Amino acid sequence: MNRRSVIAAASALAAVTAGSAWAVAVASARLAVHLDGDFLHISAPRLSFMSGSAFDRLKNGSTVAFVGQLTVSSLPNAVLADARSVARFALSYDIWEERFSVTRFADRPEFRRTVGHLSAQAAERWCLDSMTIASGQLPADKPFYVQLDLRLEDPRDPLGIVGEPGINITRLVELFSRPARSAQPRWLLNSGPHTVAELRKASHS
Repeated sequence: MNRRSVIAAASALAAVTAGSAWAVAVASARLAVHLDGDFLHISAPRLSFMSGSAFDRLKNGSTVAFVGQLTVSSLPNAVLADARSVARFALSYDIWEERFSVTRFADRPEFRRTVGHLSAQAAERWCLDSMTIASGQLPADKPFYVQLDLRLEDPRDPLGIVGEPGINITRLVELFSRPARSAQPRWLLNSGPHTVAELRKASHS
């Protein structure tokens, strides 16, 4: 078994630990990584997190929030990260236009972004694409691994995280240091190893 096969197997195992109800959806998805300008971006074309009860709640007029963390580390599934990006997304559905809106919350109000008139797939793509890490934070001379941890927000999670100025980044990072609650949908995807040189070459091909 080659190195990439070992990493793929580890990713599948991580998906199973995320909860059997969600293991199939995560195991069938693949986390793609690319450099665009000065930032590392991700995509996961086969990942659909706006599904199940979350989708039903949206169609019934409720706002649904997801919290996500993107990390870069020198080892797969590492607890300590060399770089990270965290975000909170609030999604809503317009029953007349049959389109979704997404608001990405940051630590300051001026950095909050909202987009609308999106299909479900476009809303999911926008959420993932807005989670970026500056290329200057990537290890320049050694391989690294990228992990996405995405969770449907539990009603108890916003306490201490969401405030008037914006989200508390420190509290949000602390949230990801804890396991997801037993009934909390979670999607855990891994990719790597990558190098900056490899990603730069691919971005110019």
